[in-house]
Amino acid sequence: MILMHSFKKNGFVILCLLASVQLSAQGFRGQYSPAMKNTYFGVNIGSINYPFSAKQLQPGNTVGSVKVPHTAVRLVLVGHEFNKNISAQITYMRPVKWVEYRNVNNTNQTLTVWMNVAGLTIAGKLPLSQKITLFTEAGLGLIMRRGFNMNNQPVVKSASYATGLFGANLQYKLNHKWDLQIGTTYSPANDKELQPATVFHSAGFHYTLRELSKERVDLVKKAGYHFPKQILSMAYASNVLGYGANNFVSKGVVPIFWGGEVKARHGLLLNYQHNLFHSRKVFSLDWGIQAGFWKTDRDGTNFFTLSAYPMMRFHTIRSKKTDFYLEYSVAGPSFISKTKMDGLDTGEKFTFYDQMGMGVFTGKDKNLNLGLRIAHFSNGNLFPNNDGVMVPLTFSLGYSF
Repeated sequence: MILMHSFKKNGFVILCLLASVQLSAQGFRGQYSPAMKNTYFGVNIGSINYPFSAKQLQPGNTVGSVKVPHTAVRLVLVGHEFNKNISAQITYMRPVKWVEYRNVNNTNQTLTVWMNVAGLTIAGKLPLSQKITLFTEAGLGLIMRRGFNMNNQPVVKSASYATGLFGANLQYKLNHKWDLQIGTTYSPANDKELQPATVFHSAGFHYTLRELSKERVDLVKKAGYHFPKQILSMAYASNVLGYGANNFVSKGVVPIFWGGEVKARHGLLLNYQHNLFHSRKVFSLDWGIQAGFWKTDRDGTNFFTLSAYPMMRFHTIRSKKTDFYLEYSVAGPSFISKTKMDGLDTGEKFTFYDQMGMGVFTGKDKNLNLGLRIAHFSNGNLFPNNDGVMVPLTFSLGYSF
């Protein structure tokens, strides 16, 4: 669950924004638009090494021991190949478990330091053989460290700063879409911020969106399944039924969503969605924009949000007059008008919007859209404070065309 909370700064957002530029030129949505082609995503799992120690403590503090877990994940949220040799990519890296400072100031307390590394890098490829390529990268890294306090005084300070980010990988080409890789990523130490150097050794893969074959595109055309091009909707969120649905998917046996310390009492939402791509029968990818007007549960604080978001929809049941679907959206970049609500600090006015739910397209031409979902706002640990906002069950009514 902690991993999901940080990794939600998902590349689908950037993919959707890039692809939307091509909408006017793309009549048929069963083929990738020019902006989507040669875009790639990746996952790397390995060992992160950063020598956190008593050196990070502020003067006058002590620690019994420091435990540094090493398992970590790095995601290529989105990358794009400009040609066969040059790419640009946005990445996000963090450990599975945080660094633990044990017996701080002889209190027997164990406190944690959270650290993430985001990156914007330019990558170059040098073929070494028909199957093996040297993949190097260099660019901007953003170190985000959340420290901790005792008695309202900092023990390990929080930090957020820009630095260099460098890497080298060997890639093995499985086919024109899949590449396996092993390699190392490095960001240097920063003495001013008391931040040690970070080295990440990993193995993983890249998956690239290549132009679909004519045969596959023809199958999509012939299938003729309903995928609405646009959807306009209004929605109302209410905690009348409590937050059981939110807690079930965020705190249950298999957590697949996020909760939030600030709880919305109710909200009114306006939505527009536009389809970017769809498969033959099941999958569709939309981008959307949303304005939301909210009131918090504890203090009744009013706030406003404005979001752009990707929407993945899975059409699981098809019939002549009704189609049922499941939907999931992550990492919609958002503006939130207030950050201190109900005595909590949600971070900065830049945040992310996520939602999951279900719905139907029904009626004679399947123009009526009914939906039920839950949602969440948080900054994904981009900033030291990240209490998040929990949005209860939301009922929507829309028109698709």
